[in-house]
Amino acid sequence: MILLGSTGSIGVNTLEVAKKFNMNVEILVCGRNIQLLNSQILEHSPKVVVVQRKEDVLKVNHNNVFYGEDAIIKAIEDSSSKLVVNALVGFLGLRPTITALACGKKVALANKESLVACGSFIDVGKIQPIDSEHFGLWYLMQNRPVSKMIITASGGAFRDWDLDKLKNATLSDTQKHPNWSMGQKITIDSATMTNKMFELLEARWLFGEGEYNAIIETKSLIHALIDFKDGSTTAHFAHASMQLPIAYALNEKMDENILGHVDLLKVGSLEFREITTDRYPIWSIKEELLKNPQRGVVVNAANEVAIEKFINKEIGFLDISKTIIKAFEKFTELPTSIDDVFALDDEVRREIRSKS
Repeated sequence: MILLGSTGSIGVNTLEVAKKFNMNVEILVCGRNIQLLNSQILEHSPKVVVVQRKEDVLKVNHNNVFYGEDAIIKAIEDSSSKLVVNALVGFLGLRPTITALACGKKVALANKESLVACGSFIDVGKIQPIDSEHFGLWYLMQNRPVSKMIITASGGAFRDWDLDKLKNATLSDTQKHPNWSMGQKITIDSATMTNKMFELLEARWLFGEGEYNAIIETKSLIHALIDFKDGSTTAHFAHASMQLPIAYALNEKMDENILGHVDLLKVGSLEFREITTDRYPIWSIKEELLKNPQRGVVVNAANEVAIEKFINKEIGFLDISKTIIKAFEKFTELPTSIDDVFALDDEVRREIRSKS
């Protein structure tokens, strides 16, 4: 297989599962964590390695090292692997997804932005989602009429904060996730609830038109629920580990144990909360976005630039959502091609960066 984003949490878990299944890793792609990359090279012996920056090439203990986005694309095109695990973060992950599909490869997708920005131009029939929420929905699907698909959220770092304190929230505050440790950007997205809105958009592209919603489940033991038209509801329980959805993406016949079961007696109780716009202002555009999912490219571009500005202390935490909402209201034209997606992404970014 080809692994894009090998040193992130999903990449690390993917290599653990690959080891369990004795899978060959042909290509490793990573950002800046060269120390971890070198240990992965030692263990998995890839044929090709791609890093983010030119200055890191000589630090990599491998004879076949390249750098940059073009090198990722070429590595995919030249590879013999039939599976690409895309765990890259951000819009950077879109071209590799498009390239892999064009090459006839299956994509195990953890890069949200591929579907969020470009879902109408991607063949989801060749995609296996490895987000726990979409895996949960897929796991629950039956040949019965569905009324609603529901995914769950942790609520992020600020789910229990006083609302009047949110305007003063710092970057460090956003990283204090109540349930687990993730990368910087996705933890910010969790705090704003943008991450969950992206996952609803992904679900819309993966499973088609229908009713979708999200609720907060504070222990992150239920990842998805389906309301069937007959009045019954099913829920997918599993401990919060990416290894389960990854295992199904790597091995279609999956017939071995990956996780320990959830012991409901030890859990004792579960708590559910509504996602409200006073704590998560971004939720105010959810319905309009789900009606017009092609506009996801605007939301994603605005979010990525707003997060850059927040990290650089140019804007406050609440300004992230305000920036996204303003962009969503301004850019209403729908892209009609992949080229339109990239052009609109660039236009939105330039617009937001030009604002002081």
